[in-house]
Formats: sequence, C-alpha cells, structure tokens
Amino acid sequence: MRLIQFETVERNRAVGVVEGDTIETVSGVRTMRELAMKAIGKSVSLEAMVAELGREGSVDYGELIADGRVLPPLDHEDPAHTLIAGTGLTHVASAAARNQMHQKLGDSDDESLSDSMRMFKWGLEGGKPANGEPGVQPEWFYKGDGSIVVRPGSAYPVPSFADDMGEEPEVVGLYVIGEDGKPYRLGFAIGNEATDHVMEKKNYLYLPHSKLRFCSYGPELRTGDLPSHVQGRVSVRRGNEVVWQKDFPTGEDNMCHSLANLEYHHFKYDQFLRPGDVHVQFMGTSVASFGDGFKTENGDTFEIAIDIFGRPLVNAIERVDHKVPIGGVSVL
Repeated sequence: MRLIQFETVERNRAVGVVEGDTIETVSGVRTMRELAMKAIGKSVSLEAMVAELGREGSVDYGELIADGRVLPPLDHEDPAHTLIAGTGLTHVASAAARNQMHQKLGDSDDESLSDSMRMFKWGLEGGKPANGEPGVQPEWFYKGDGSIVVRPGSAYPVPSFADDMGEEPEVVGLYVIGEDGKPYRLGFAIGNEATDHVMEKKNYLYLPHSKLRFCSYGPELRTGDLPSHVQGRVSVRRGNEVVWQKDFPTGEDNMCHSLANLEYHHFKYDQFLRPGDVHVQFMGTSVASFGDGFKTENGDTFEIAIDIFGRPLVNAIERVDHKVPIGGVSVL
C-alpha cells in the first residue's frame, strides 16, 4: 500500500491511499502519525488500520501536486519532535566499483586506509551479522529537526554561506515511537538528503556542517519491507533540459549494512525513544552528481524516481540570505 499526506482545498490535513491517479481519503484521521499511533495501540498494521477506518471521498493526485498540497508522508505537528538523521558509507555503487573497492581494501593494511575507507571496510566485514547480534556501527549524522523538511514539489532554501547544494538520492525509513517507548517502522519513501559536498570535501571533520541543510522525502510512503534490490534514477534539470542523470541501486543487496543493523544503532540510544516522536532515517546513497564533477546552479531541479514508490520526488534549489550575520548575536 502507498499512502500520502495532503491538504484539502480548505487547507485541512488528510491522509490518503494512492490508487493510480486518484487519492482516496482515509476516514477518521488527519495525519499519518495519528494513523500510526492508532495502529500501534491496536497492534495492527497500517493496512489493517486503514481497512478498519475505511475511506471517504477522493481527490485527483495531479491536482494536489499542481496546487502544492502534497505534504511529507510523515511528520509531527511540533517540528521539534521530528528527528532527521542518516547513515553514510553504506552502499557499493556497482559491480565494477565493488571489485575495485575490494581490491584496494585487500591490498592495504588497516593503518594505511583513510578513516572513510576503514569504516567502509568495517561495514563489509561486520555490517550484516547473521547471528542476530548487533553488527559494526555505521557512520551516523544528525541532519536537523522537522523544520528543515521541504514538502515534495517545493524548493530547497540554500543558505548564502553554502559552498554547494548537491543531491543525494536515497531511501528513507519512516518511524514513530509508540507509547510503549518502542520504535515502529511505518514504511519507506524516496528521499533527497541534500548535502554541501564542497564543504565536506575540504575536510571530513566538516561533515556535520555539510549535512545541516534542507531535505525532502516522499511524496509517498510505501508500507511493508524494502525489497533487497531497488533501482532508481536521479536527474537534474536546468529549465527544460536534463543536464545530468544517473541510475542508482539501493536495497540490502547493494549495501554493506543490513537495515536491521542500521536501525539498531540508531534506536539503541534512549533519547531517541520518546513516545510520540517521529524519526526519519536516510539510509545512504551510491551516486551523486558532485561525484561526476557536476556543479548545480540556482534554480536547478532534482527529480528522483523509484518505480515501486509511485510518483517521483521533485524539488528545485533556491539561494536565500541567512538570518544571523556575523555579529548578529545580541547580548542580554
């Protein structure tokens, strides 16, 4: 099942089931989080909860997109209660790149590897434990709270201090913490974990700075497990022209960490188990236009498509002035 959140013409919130070009409204709930909490409370799946609540009325999907009324498929009414995070060094891009990576890792002792290569090696060796025990922990980063999420179809604000604004096409896991303090995965969505790659390249210790950028995910939430192999395509448009495009693989067959391992190392921290909170976890990427030497420009549009997730995720980029200049902090 594929679900979305949207606004009605009266700007009220609603949850809908995707049925081709039509969205059928779910009765009795206004938000995906509300639907999830009801399902958790009854110990049933989202699909079962939707079936119990029933559907009332329908709207045209294309009209919602054209009007900018499609919302991220999961959020919290208080953005401070949404945590956006991600994991890196989780993917191998292709068979050829994988062979080259293995060759380099096999020919090098651990001490001679860069920190990134060493962490990737740890993932290859221990990211998918088969004995039910935790594997090696992945690279992890904090991206922001719900205030840095841009709805599908809207433009990313790019701060004036940014060196770059590149895309990172990924799958995201969407979670709610139940009243029992346990994490519940609602499903997955397409994500664009936009990153300042130029800043990151200056020094890997700048990685936390490079990740503090706006992001987007959706428009649809796909319930159930993620297939072991997922194929997508990311494009950059400049006006009506596609100026860069690439296919990308994801899913566990293309990762050096299992999803269970990534989830364990996120939710092992007690502060991430506050009942009612929303968690959005970017699972890592295997391609980015920056890696091909491409430079984005103000006004470019990203489009990330994965067929099993329905409609593509589309966002432009727009430069803006940042709010606090140097010397802008007041003393009380």
